[in-house]
Amino acid sequence: MSENLDKSNINEAGKSKSNDSEQGLEDAVESSDEALQKKIKSGSPSPQRVQRPHSSPPRFVTVEELLETAKGVTNMALAHEIVVNGDFEIKPVELPEDSLQKRVKEIVHKAFWDCLSVQLSEDPPTYDHAIKLLGEIKETLLSFLLPGHTRLRNQIIEVLDLDLIKQEAENGALDISKLAEFITGMMGTLCAPARDEEVKKLKDIKEIVPLFRAIFSVLDLMKVDMANFAVSSIRPHLMQQSVEYERKKFQELLEKQPNSLDFVTQWLEEASGDLMNQKYKHALPAAGGATGCGDAPRLSPVAVQNYAYLKLLKWDHLQRPFPETVLMDQSRFQELQLQLEQLTILGAVLLVTFSMAAPGISSHADFAEKLKMMVKILLTDMHLPSFHLKEALTAVGEKVCLEVSSCLSLCGSCPLTTDKETVLKGQIRAIASPDDPIRRIMESRILTFLETYLASGHQKPLPTVPGGLGPVQRELEEVAIKFVRLVNYNKMVFSAVIAFIKRKNTAIFWQFLWVQTDDTMNLHIRFPKVSSDVSQPCNKALSLKHLHRIRFCCRAL
Repeated sequence: MSENLDKSNINEAGKSKSNDSEQGLEDAVESSDEALQKKIKSGSPSPQRVQRPHSSPPRFVTVEELLETAKGVTNMALAHEIVVNGDFEIKPVELPEDSLQKRVKEIVHKAFWDCLSVQLSEDPPTYDHAIKLLGEIKETLLSFLLPGHTRLRNQIIEVLDLDLIKQEAENGALDISKLAEFITGMMGTLCAPARDEEVKKLKDIKEIVPLFRAIFSVLDLMKVDMANFAVSSIRPHLMQQSVEYERKKFQELLEKQPNSLDFVTQWLEEASGDLMNQKYKHALPAAGGATGCGDAPRLSPVAVQNYAYLKLLKWDHLQRPFPETVLMDQSRFQELQLQLEQLTILGAVLLVTFSMAAPGISSHADFAEKLKMMVKILLTDMHLPSFHLKEALTAVGEKVCLEVSSCLSLCGSCPLTTDKETVLKGQIRAIASPDDPIRRIMESRILTFLETYLASGHQKPLPTVPGGLGPVQRELEEVAIKFVRLVNYNKMVFSAVIAFIKRKNTAIFWQFLWVQTDDTMNLHIRFPKVSSDVSQPCNKALSLKHLHRIRFCCRAL
């Protein structure tokens, strides 16, 4: 879509309640950008953009504009991650083994510490590097303090007075061991309980260079702890302001990149077309012949939007770019997609087993749970590229037959015959095919359950689980709750954006023309916002009982 998004069209959904609050959020978010680049990038799609819809001609942008845009996107993604992911935390950066970056870092650090060791070994010692390290330690300790820590702040400033330390070094009166003792004691006061053990180990190090090296290592961990403390502190406030904050940042992105809604527009158009096709297929048999325009299937905007979100659970992430409004949640949708694929296979295996091999044993709760856990373990690595589903299901078939025969023997029944085992193994192995009827039934029922729950407005209790999904009901409900929460939050943030697309590009409201003929053909067109039908005669004779479907795309001029 080539038109720029008018600021008022989105901001109508609500303005910020507090400018000061927004500024505080932005400052807090910006402080952790670098530590979270890897986390944010892991949820981003491949940079290869295929089949980009037609958009406005490219325009030249400055490096400053690109950096500002990237910063805004990063801040928005970070705020979104903190709100959506309750377990979100910053972790220390760990470089891959044998990587060039890690080797360079080790070489540079070793050279620095060797230089420090040489300086301290001179007679008289040289403290140039040591004083610089003390200055860094001082700044780090001060950064850990809260506004009310006046006594500790004064103590750090007094003891780690660099001017005084330089004078002592020049006069040969500097006791660096005493300063190191003060630093470790202050670290013990300021550190989180989880770091007490690391700080305690510092007191056992007697040599100056290894001690300073260990001090900086523990300080790096304390920085991560402080960042996570800041995240936990702003999370309640951020949750109150997150919708407005993300909406504002996305608006700023749209102002700099007017074509940033191309893929979400294409996504909604496809969802509308697919949903109308489904409704038409259901309506056509029910028509039983000639049908008037009043019977034409109609789509509600909510139904189109819900169906669009369901399509994300079957998305080809390698070949298709993800819609812009859900881009920050791509990794979460991928995770849900993998979980549902595993549930589909698991449910199909259990359905085949209980219905064909031994219908009676499904009432034994312990056996059903044991069988489910066994199959889940064998399907654990489904998300790996090296996983071969057909081979795994072959192993599943063998184990299932053994477990079923064992259970039947314990219940006093006859074990499975050789013929039954062969048929059961074959049916389980056939589930590997995406076109397997049992697998397709399970997939359809799972999507129906998710669609019903999404349409219910996240009300409790959850909808009734369709038949055949009883053994995986608990797992399915857990996935459904995650999915609906994610979708509802995305709707709150981007509802104004979606409404704007619907107004500007009415192609997402696919309407169908129903044709009934006698001597001439009359086309009855029903528009979303037009109360009366518009008839257009056409001078072409057709068979009386012939029903035509014409897709009509009404595009804004």
